[in-house]
Amino acid sequence: MPIGVAAPPSSPPSADEVLQLLRAVVDPELGSDIVDLGMAKSTHVDADGKVVVTLALTTAGCPLRAQLQSDVKARVGSAPGVSDVRIEWTEMTPEEKATAMARARWNAKEQAPATAVPAATRVVAVSSGKGGVGKSSVTVNLAVALALEGHAVGVLDADIGGFSVPRMLGVEGRLAGAEGERKIVPHVKPVGRGRLEIVSMGLLAEREDAALMWRGLMQNRALQHFLEDVRWGELDYLFVDMPPGTGDVQMGLARMLPRAEVLIVTTPALAAQRVAARAADMARKTYLRVAGIVENMSSFTCEHGTTYALFGEGGGVALAAEVGVPLLASIPLEPSVTAGGDAGQPVALGEGAAGDAFRALARRVAEEALAPIDRAGCSARILEQVEAALGPKP
Repeated sequence: MPIGVAAPPSSPPSADEVLQLLRAVVDPELGSDIVDLGMAKSTHVDADGKVVVTLALTTAGCPLRAQLQSDVKARVGSAPGVSDVRIEWTEMTPEEKATAMARARWNAKEQAPATAVPAATRVVAVSSGKGGVGKSSVTVNLAVALALEGHAVGVLDADIGGFSVPRMLGVEGRLAGAEGERKIVPHVKPVGRGRLEIVSMGLLAEREDAALMWRGLMQNRALQHFLEDVRWGELDYLFVDMPPGTGDVQMGLARMLPRAEVLIVTTPALAAQRVAARAADMARKTYLRVAGIVENMSSFTCEHGTTYALFGEGGGVALAAEVGVPLLASIPLEPSVTAGGDAGQPVALGEGAAGDAFRALARRVAEEALAPIDRAGCSARILEQVEAALGPKP
């Protein structure tokens, strides 16, 4: 589709499809989705794409109300054909509340968690349709910029055969096992007021230049180990540096972490924009929310102050308009970005236009697009009261 030409309108989703989207909204305190907990009471979809969702809170004054509202509107509002999302609030009856708490306790007791990633962690898959657009550079610099602001940030290098995160973050040494348990301990790197927790196949491979010739099934299995068998700490964010394309690893992440959200990285070139649109399309077909677009290598400014659009222009704006999500940042093309990655000193740690752009992107992510989840919610207190009344678990 040419730049500037609007995408054809999509049919609105059915009520059942909206309910499926709501299964990706997780109560961060109870660790279960709002459909399973009985909080999503009903959905209604008008022919013009207006969606009404009725949500029942455990208590009318629940401090997680704003978080749930934001997540529901983000998930449902990003679906093709949805023109507006309205939430009607109600409160659970004592019987419904008891059932929800019992369900949460049953899940915690009888079902091992699907992953070791804490329920209150915002999981962000950084994706692109093709290689060479700087997806790993965006992942690393965004993670570093958020850590500088005091956040605890995990970085999972899911590009199993094309790993580059260890070198770009200046991390060396093999990952070790946790003493007394079958868990991998991530490398921890303090950054500013925060910290990074880093896991990559590059921290398990014998040599950086050794080829890993694994089929998709093996790569998917490696991703599963990184999600289930790593002793992740309490993280505000987990950034997953995805391999390029729309293959097995992408489908595996959507299956194992349905609450994940996606940042799409593109360059200004029309060819890159069209391929990146496939990554957005795949995210939505697997019910993952596309949180925004990052245009990398947007322009180059020489030492005399003249700006050149070396890779074209307009791709990020056009992709954001087509997908219906915000363009979160345009990162300028600077040699310092590559030099910083090669030296293990991401440009977000230093001065310059690219560093400033990454830090501005981090602020926008934390304040708007992917604000960290407030852990102090009402559901945990209610669960504690229910467990106290029921007595210790057998």
